[in-house]
Amino acid sequence: MRDIKLVEVRSELAAGTRGASMGIDALKVASLDKKSDFFTKFDPVNVKDANDYLWRGNEHPYAKHIDGVYEVIHNVYTTIRDLREKRKFPIVLAGDHSTAAGTIMGIKAAHPERKLGVIWIDAHADLHSPFTSPSGNMHGMPLAMCLGIDNLEQKLNDPLPGTVAYWDKLKNIGGEKPKISPEDIVFIGVRDTEYPENYLIEKYGITNISVAELRTSGIPSAASKVLDRLKACDQIYISFDVDSLDTSISKGTGTPVPDGLTLSEAVQLNEALIKDKRVCAWEIVEVNPTLDTENAMAENAFEILESTTRSLVQNF
Repeated sequence: MRDIKLVEVRSELAAGTRGASMGIDALKVASLDKKSDFFTKFDPVNVKDANDYLWRGNEHPYAKHIDGVYEVIHNVYTTIRDLREKRKFPIVLAGDHSTAAGTIMGIKAAHPERKLGVIWIDAHADLHSPFTSPSGNMHGMPLAMCLGIDNLEQKLNDPLPGTVAYWDKLKNIGGEKPKISPEDIVFIGVRDTEYPENYLIEKYGITNISVAELRTSGIPSAASKVLDRLKACDQIYISFDVDSLDTSISKGTGTPVPDGLTLSEAVQLNEALIKDKRVCAWEIVEVNPTLDTENAMAENAFEILESTTRSLVQNF
């Protein structure tokens, strides 16, 4: 039996659109609409955010609010590290996707000897750094933080010295070594990337299973392929960004992209992946109810959350 701990991270500092901090409460409203008792089963841990930095102005154009982002990622890191040391299984509900870096760092710090694989279900690769980001929004940078990659070969920006200092501090949370290796990342549904990210994907041969491939092979076969690709890993973390869903159902998120997963595909995929006994944490991010009507995205996201948790419980 997995000892599940719900972790709530209401940070939206790193998103380009405001409102993701409300996503967790939108999920809770959705659970009420569905008459579900899901949230009565857990005593959640609330991670302190740093959203007050939004009112302070931004001094880091190529890594917006990186000072506050550092604070919240460090808070997530210590929370996840402590939970994993106690052999808890974190189910993380988060606002913007930057905080996934803290989750990865915490998992690694708790068991540094264990090789960590990452399944990244997302429309975006999130491999940018302050040197390459076209927007400066740090929810596009968490994997680069954990890989310790600046990608100076594709440098587009000249971030300020203070920005670089915070970036180096971020990469070194939980230790100076990279937390994951590129060969231990599998993308699913990534389809909106910039050239600097494509360069890294090609350079390191990072696997990306497209939505088309997923449909051709079928969910069970695709899930098996993903897990086999990570066969050398001792533990696996799954991060699910709701913008991996198709725009027909993903309006309530900041960066929707066409040609994504259907709700049924997302449910089946997460249910299948989480059955692997190496999975040690699962996360859902980027629900933004301010961009939605009738709380539709949160209702879809809650269905994925509840079904995935049920699959986890039933298989242990």
